[in-house]
Amino acid sequence: MNIEYHKWWSQNLCREMEYKVYGHDGQALLAFPCQDGRFFDWENYGMIHVLAPFIEAGRLRVICVDGIDWETWSNKWGDKRWRIERHESWFRYVTDELLPNIKHNPQQMFITTGCSMGGFHAANFFFRRPDLFNGMLAMSGLYHAAYGFDGYMDDLVYANSPQDFLQQMPADHPWMQAYRHSKIIFCVGQGRWEDDLLWSTREMDRILKEKGVHNAWFDYWGHDVDHDWPFWRQQLPYFADKLLG
Repeated sequence: MNIEYHKWWSQNLCREMEYKVYGHDGQALLAFPCQDGRFFDWENYGMIHVLAPFIEAGRLRVICVDGIDWETWSNKWGDKRWRIERHESWFRYVTDELLPNIKHNPQQMFITTGCSMGGFHAANFFFRRPDLFNGMLAMSGLYHAAYGFDGYMDDLVYANSPQDFLQQMPADHPWMQAYRHSKIIFCVGQGRWEDDLLWSTREMDRILKEKGVHNAWFDYWGHDVDHDWPFWRQQLPYFADKLLG
């Protein structure tokens, strides 16, 4: 398997950022870490291993992004406006710096993915920028900003709260048409530590159906499926096969 490690200065974040790329060709999959996670977590927790058949066959190229959640979503004692502005700087790092650097061609589109907080990021990036992303796989995510901001709301928090901005988006908005032509998968278990995530996933299910985005696939796994890596390692290759089919 071809593996690349990169580290370079981000103009948006004013710091060095790291990422790894697995594979040489195929659909580009942008993978976000769990809350406060790092770009190497997907390798360390076996997620790259379960995708190896797709990667080695040239069907999939996985780009593991580094996060800064400890400065933004997890920084509960920090100034809320500063935190969401910092998140926006990270968002622009991904969209304006990272993606152009890893594209194989100017027209290339990406699929986002992640589990837990990474699932939120996967959905948030996809729904905010369907001009850059043509699919998403979100596992066990929470899709509203209240989790990180305790009732605080401003323009940037709203823009990063898919349950809120999708609920208010007109059904004939041009992005809705883009969503209807994309591959959208939400997955959540019904076991331990999944209660809030299950509720949030059901809300996204309801909102997208109301907006006529009927191609979105919501898959609810059993009551024995917990919020944990062993189950995400089962879900990931199962859905990757569907995304690439």
